[in-house]
Amino acid sequence: MIELSGIRKSYQSPGGGTVKALDGVSLNIGKGDIYGVIGYSGAGKSTLVRCVNFLETPDEGRVTIDGFGAFESRNGKLFFTPEGESTQRAAGEADLRRLRRGVGMIFQHFNLLDRSTVFENVAYPLKHTGRSEAEIEKRVLELLDLVELSDKVDNYPSQLSGGQKQRVAIARALANDPKILLSDEATSALDPDVTESILSLLKSLNKKLGLTIIMITHEMAVIKSICTRVAVMEQGRVVEEGSVYDVFSSPREVITRRFVAATSGLGNLGKLISGKSPLVKAAPDNQLVNLTFGRECVAEALISQASRKFEVNLSIVLANVDLLQDSPLGFTVVMAQGKPENIAAALDYLRASGVRVEVIDDGRNL
Repeated sequence: MIELSGIRKSYQSPGGGTVKALDGVSLNIGKGDIYGVIGYSGAGKSTLVRCVNFLETPDEGRVTIDGFGAFESRNGKLFFTPEGESTQRAAGEADLRRLRRGVGMIFQHFNLLDRSTVFENVAYPLKHTGRSEAEIEKRVLELLDLVELSDKVDNYPSQLSGGQKQRVAIARALANDPKILLSDEATSALDPDVTESILSLLKSLNKKLGLTIIMITHEMAVIKSICTRVAVMEQGRVVEEGSVYDVFSSPREVITRRFVAATSGLGNLGKLISGKSPLVKAAPDNQLVNLTFGRECVAEALISQASRKFEVNLSIVLANVDLLQDSPLGFTVVMAQGKPENIAAALDYLRASGVRVEVIDDGRNL
């Protein structure tokens, strides 16, 4: 559906240097995906999403969208090849307007018109599309029903809660029936309960309308809740990418592990370690071990089996089970106590059973 190839974008810093916001980013986003892009502040994720609809023009790179065509930037100049054609030409404002009608966008702070009613806010993108007033009214009322705000049609933004404002923003973004919806930190200003309702709405719209959604966020809980795939960004580059389940179950990069720990309950492990809690301090011949149970083995009684089979004690320190894309993923931190050779055999048994084993602290190194 969307292919990003070699996207680069730099800015001049106030001190006169150059900041690489995007450093050769390439991604493939499938039709109907809810695709998450996560990273800390300054990672380049918001710049990336703004390059999809060319609110920002890349210095270099190519953006291809099924059903529309391909934009290519060379030295900051845009060129366009319509789908089905082979001739590239300079991109014009008309090309960009057509693209943006097919790409809706919602923001963290809603960007509503304060002096306009809910109806007028949603109708705004339809004003210059050649539709009659009756057609516009019909479309607006359909959209407000879709986001469950039919009773707020005459209200002003100041009369709405944060969640209601974001629902108005979503309705407005869908006014021109886009096939792609960009969400730039759209839940960051909302409390947890409202965030959950907005994510549920987006997931519903993805299924009902066949929307392809790109979610920009710094919250792994958002990714875990509704996304199918995720890209992890750091310093303008994609450092890890894959299905949400695979990235959660086997994070490779340090930054990804930090995000996963923050939402898996394992964040408490870092607090216990930094606080030098006796719960997580391995005595001589003991090992503190993190066990990750994937969908194939999460329901098996492997800890008790290994404990009995190899005569070791596997005392549970922390445990958590997540449900990702309708599949369970279990995290368990245990203190392994026993003869070193028995512990090694027990951990090998767990690995052979499909458990990912990571030794966090080895008392034998004391």
